[in-house]
Amino acid sequence: MAMAGHSAILGPNQRRPPAGVPKGNRADVRPCRSRSRRAADPWRLPGDAAIAWPLLAARTGAEVWVKHENHTPTGAFKLRGGIVYLERLKRERPEVRGVVSATRGNHGQSLAYAGARFEVPVTIVVPVGNSVEKNAAMRAQGARLVEAGADFDAARAVAAEMAAADGLEFAPSFAPDLVRGVATYALELFRGAPTLDALYVPIGLGSGICGCILARDLLGLETEIIGVQSTGAAAYALSFAAGRVVTTDAAVTRADGMATRIPDPGAFEIIRHGAARVVTVTDDEVAAAIRAYWQDTHNLAEGAGAAPGSAAAGA
Repeated sequence: MAMAGHSAILGPNQRRPPAGVPKGNRADVRPCRSRSRRAADPWRLPGDAAIAWPLLAARTGAEVWVKHENHTPTGAFKLRGGIVYLERLKRERPEVRGVVSATRGNHGQSLAYAGARFEVPVTIVVPVGNSVEKNAAMRAQGARLVEAGADFDAARAVAAEMAAADGLEFAPSFAPDLVRGVATYALELFRGAPTLDALYVPIGLGSGICGCILARDLLGLETEIIGVQSTGAAAYALSFAAGRVVTTDAAVTRADGMATRIPDPGAFEIIRHGAARVVTVTDDEVAAAIRAYWQDTHNLAEGAGAAPGSAAAGA
């Protein structure tokens, strides 16, 4: 069993690409990996570790691999997508005045980091009351920060309005280049670990799990991919069960990286066709997983990063 973001069970894997996955071949992933490395110079990104932890295996009763995306310069896998997205934008539209986007933190950090590299001004809209630490990290990376809206989806609407009013490029939280970029972490995991039976991936708006599905299918593997959401922000879990997009009125969870209430239709189609299932975990279960990661690996995971561990422990 592997846990993405901050787990996988072992077995033979051959899988044909399901309907609904974006068209592509291995070249769709490999060039993005190369560009993400070149674009990060002089802050070159090493391949982040995938480690099988014995104490996690003892805790879960399975061989567990963890992909440590918490070791990137922004502490999250999203950095990979931001680099690929802004590299293409700057290359194809060098006159772009800037980008604006909405986030709870990690997507905004990735855009700010890449924006500094490609000299593209970045404005980030966060919900009122957003994490003070995440806000400080985005500002430190060079982003202009605007606080507006009660939650992520409301902040996203404000960002879209700002893009239209100020002549900026609206950078969505789910887009093909973002998926191709973050797929490189799954590519590293699948190539670096033994054959995996299952991969647990947290879902916010969906780029991470879609990247994992893309990489798995391009490599022709049979690994089951299981999405993980919070019980208080379960829009994708509800949508997966219903077979259609289902929105919720609120997204209430301390795991802010999963706090979305309106699924992206494109992401949902990939998840619906490519994931085995979507499960939910409580905030208390996430908190227990954070403690387990600290005790067993000496890594401090944020809530969304720890969620796969809580799901895998209860599988």
